[in-house]
Amino acid sequence: MAQGEIDKVAEETGFSGVVWIDHAGEVEFARAYGAANRTYGVPNSVDTRFGIASGSKGFTALSVISLVRDGVLELGTTARSLLGKDLPLIADDVTVEHLLTHTSGIGDYLDEDADTEITDYFVGAAHELTTTEAFLPLLDGHPTKFPAGERFAYCNGGFVVLALLAERASGVGYHDLVRERVLRPAGMTRTDFFRSDELPADVAVGYLPLDGVDRSNVFHLPVLATGDGGIHTTAADISTFWRALFAGDIVDSVDEVLRPRRDVPEESMRYGLGFWLHETSDTAILIGYDAGASFKSTHDPRTGTTRTVLSNTSPGAWPVARALTR
Repeated sequence: MAQGEIDKVAEETGFSGVVWIDHAGEVEFARAYGAANRTYGVPNSVDTRFGIASGSKGFTALSVISLVRDGVLELGTTARSLLGKDLPLIADDVTVEHLLTHTSGIGDYLDEDADTEITDYFVGAAHELTTTEAFLPLLDGHPTKFPAGERFAYCNGGFVVLALLAERASGVGYHDLVRERVLRPAGMTRTDFFRSDELPADVAVGYLPLDGVDRSNVFHLPVLATGDGGIHTTAADISTFWRALFAGDIVDSVDEVLRPRRDVPEESMRYGLGFWLHETSDTAILIGYDAGASFKSTHDPRTGTTRTVLSNTSPGAWPVARALTR
């Protein structure tokens, strides 16, 4: 797609964010649109860091897989073996693999099947959610939806539970696990977890249309998310990530991570271990959508082509991401 076409879609949709395309590490298109901070008129740049919401699940999955590689966990490890008496509604036979593939059947604190709006408030006292253990009250009390392994049902809470299991098995906090086992070996020097009330100057503020004005998402998300979201990154770092992943720099079992485990026809995709997959090709996909953040990145290992769209609005990334696949 030519630059003029992307510019047209961005203008028509009021897109705010970054569009990035590279081929085998050679940048073919990189352009920023809109404002990173609307109050102070700070424009987005190609180096701006954006929240990627559920795109973070891939990083959680890789952290867990690296613990499996090191013998700290197994795919067959049950959640109950590490939860003890916590979260009693999670069935005894739910395993790490069930959680990684969204087939656990556990109830979700952020149920995407519910009839809700992206502007709704879900997390209550957002400022208290600074550690994985602090999420326990939020995760508790949600009845099982179906027996483990029966079917695919996207579950945000399942990845918070994964973060909790990883912490308890390794003795290392979730954020440090991701830094040590994914970000550092991948060479992602501008990617990290930030408190929503303490964002660095180069991080885009997430915006939502509320009461006729654009307001930040600071009250909509955990102040420091864990497991199912929370990472802030740049388009260049995402490109670096894909190359490192397929080079085996993060885990050596890439084929196993990206092996399709479930068809998800309602999304016209398949799912591996923490990663979406194209329905017919080898293209790997990370997707994130939350209050004031939307993100999609695809990587085709056959051609080495990466296409990434980051946005600090919801669902700002989707029209542009769709245009890139025309």
